[in-house]
Amino acid sequence: MEYTDFTFESLGDGIEICISEEHRFGTDAFLLADFSQARRKDLCADFCTGSGIIAMLLYKNFKPKLTYALEIQEKAHDQLKVSLERSKIDSIIPVLGDLKDWRAEKELDLITCNPPYKINNTGEKNDSEAVSIARHEMMCTVDDVCAAAKRSLKFGGRLCLCNRPERLCDIMTAMRANGIEPKRLRTVHKNPNCPPWLILVEGRKGGRNFLQIEKPLYVRSADGGLSPEMNRIYHLDET
Repeated sequence: MEYTDFTFESLGDGIEICISEEHRFGTDAFLLADFSQARRKDLCADFCTGSGIIAMLLYKNFKPKLTYALEIQEKAHDQLKVSLERSKIDSIIPVLGDLKDWRAEKELDLITCNPPYKINNTGEKNDSEAVSIARHEMMCTVDDVCAAAKRSLKFGGRLCLCNRPERLCDIMTAMRANGIEPKRLRTVHKNPNCPPWLILVEGRKGGRNFLQIEKPLYVRSADGGLSPEMNRIYHLDET
């Protein structure tokens, strides 16, 4: 299918990502990719990949062995294929399909997912169905994500999610119900005076029950500028 609204943004190192009005990305993608700390030998998957931003950030910053980028919406899937061709990346495998039906060919070391944050039938939906699917649990739930991760992760493999703080109990309940033990939790705040607006959670398949709560991450410092950690995540400290 031909699209007329594709534009490109540079991620650095010759990597460009294709975006459209429906399928864009935000700060949460950079935060989750950094939180996951993929390793070079890892076999990975990114569920609900959208434009493929997290898979491409994993490639840029960590160079894992292979990453499956799974997306149910065809336009987003097509965007990623354009990005991979333009950036000459062959270690990301775009997969068009439903995560509820998918299982990796080989057991995975790491799965990341920036899922829809809102429970279906809560809050106003966007006029665009594509945007609503990305924001609301219309096509998959947190439980679906954790069940899919259970099928494909190796024992000791990691699932890293981001979501809104009010979904924390849902995430931990879904993880445990699928044999994935919550191991790390980090809250993200817009500045030191604000409550958290995002949570980052890591679970391990078959892990023992011990949860490490990490120091808060502040997007902006008290003076209003980007925090040193965000400068590191955005690689602004390298320019």
